[in-house]
Amino acid sequence: MMMIDQIRQVVSDEKFQTDVIDFLMSICSVNTTPNADIMLMAENEKKVFEIIKERLLKCSFENAVAVEKVISPAIQDHPAFSQLHFTKTDACPGGLRAEEVYKERFNLLYFVNGQPSDRGINTAINAHIDVVTPFFPPVKKGNILLGRGIIDDKGGVATIYGALKVLDRLNREKRIVLKNKLTAMFVVEEETGGNGSLDLAVDKELKKRYDSIIVMECCGNRIYPANRGAVWFWCGVDVNTKTEATTEKLRPLPFESMIFSVLEMQKEGDAIKEESDHPLFPHKPVQTCNGILGPFGEHPSRICGYVSFMIRGANHAQVVDDLMACLKHGIDLYIAKYGDKTRFFDLNTGKPRIEKHFDADYDPDNKTLCVKAYGSAGHMGSILEHDAAIVKWAYMTREVFMYKINSCPYLEMELENHDSSEQLILEGGQGFLPTHSIDEIMKRMRNAFMLGTRKYLQFIGAPVDALRCRVTFDKLHNNAYSCNPDSSTVKNAWESAIQAGIIDKNDRIRGWDVSCDARLFAGEYPDMPVITSGPGELRFAHADDEQLSLPDLFNAIIFTSLFLLRETGSSLI
Repeated sequence: MMMIDQIRQVVSDEKFQTDVIDFLMSICSVNTTPNADIMLMAENEKKVFEIIKERLLKCSFENAVAVEKVISPAIQDHPAFSQLHFTKTDACPGGLRAEEVYKERFNLLYFVNGQPSDRGINTAINAHIDVVTPFFPPVKKGNILLGRGIIDDKGGVATIYGALKVLDRLNREKRIVLKNKLTAMFVVEEETGGNGSLDLAVDKELKKRYDSIIVMECCGNRIYPANRGAVWFWCGVDVNTKTEATTEKLRPLPFESMIFSVLEMQKEGDAIKEESDHPLFPHKPVQTCNGILGPFGEHPSRICGYVSFMIRGANHAQVVDDLMACLKHGIDLYIAKYGDKTRFFDLNTGKPRIEKHFDADYDPDNKTLCVKAYGSAGHMGSILEHDAAIVKWAYMTREVFMYKINSCPYLEMELENHDSSEQLILEGGQGFLPTHSIDEIMKRMRNAFMLGTRKYLQFIGAPVDALRCRVTFDKLHNNAYSCNPDSSTVKNAWESAIQAGIIDKNDRIRGWDVSCDARLFAGEYPDMPVITSGPGELRFAHADDEQLSLPDLFNAIIFTSLFLLRETGSSLI
């Protein structure tokens, strides 16, 4: 019997599948979203690690060991370190220091030591246990598992667990002889920037255990020897109280200025995409994601799905009719560029991605039109399949602003539950390819935001310093990377994937559309093969209906088992 058939036999066993499903549901039941309460965060991480450790230590690998590796605060001096914004609170607006954040937190490592052999190499496999907000618990519906983190990235954790169980059984039954060193890494803080994996990547002593690495992510079971990069931006604009506009009509407002800045950043993102020409990324997966606007949105790399704003001063029926026409025209312009997601049907539900673009309710007593802009939330890497409510907001409000300037200067707009005169904050992410440096991307996106502000102030005739702007990039800053697609590691992965039936032999090797911890290892060791793979469709990552099909999970386990055997030289396949 061929090795692939032996692996399939193990994975198809009902008891094996039940165990893997129970494992995945168990770790997804623990809320590992970022939390300013570090002790609670550490407690939940430990719960997940205890589940993983308990299950893995039941394997019969000789001399296998689980290690809780405390994260060193020294990583804060590394250029790839991500600032600890998730620790900021009203009581601690500056956030906690690395020494406090990592005092009792760790990554979990699992070491398996096979017989040294020149036939293969030492390898590592990595997955993260943290998830994005909002958390919702797992549920099984037929062959589908739903829940936060079910694919990003606890499905990757379950893939590693399942593959190790396969290798353990084959080794125990003496159908293979395990060769060389295998290192499994279960890490924290990928979603907040990658500090968990950064701690492991810079550990030169740990690096002696691996000569290649595969990072598990929601890759649709594809094989990627490259990732696109991503940098998160924070943009704030407020009124400069030291500068006064000449008339009430010209009073500059952060709300109105932000309209122009959002659109300028979209324009710059389009230009970056057009310039991006790389052989592993012929499809140019370059995205500009707006995740948070004022009180709306949840995460910089999670597409914002809803924005509500008020138009005040609609004092008679004709103005209301004109405003409705402006809103509809803005939607028409948006659709012309980004498509109509009311006509985009979800393959799983058969329903449109969104039911409608907006609602508008008029309050005659307060002469206010309340507008609710609807979008579709999801991972920024799947932005073409979703609908960005913040961009839609910008298209709609630009038309209203032009109407205000030309016809109704007394109109005012503000976000619901946000004072239009207060500082307004935009957060999001810009994707880019190895064709551009991260420094260039940051400079261009900063300039685009500032340009939008200048255009707005010039338009209303206000002084150039009437508004104050600040743009920072001190959250996630993932560089793009690509490694040699002809390396033996990529070939081993490719051949294993073909045998496992998850790709076709005629498929083309290309890079992944998003960014992950893989770039930290590639950045630290440019000559080392670094690939990304794993189960789950990207469009479900960070989405409200995050889900994983069981066939995809078990196919990923089959591939990963085969790849690890091939890479370590543990089997003559």
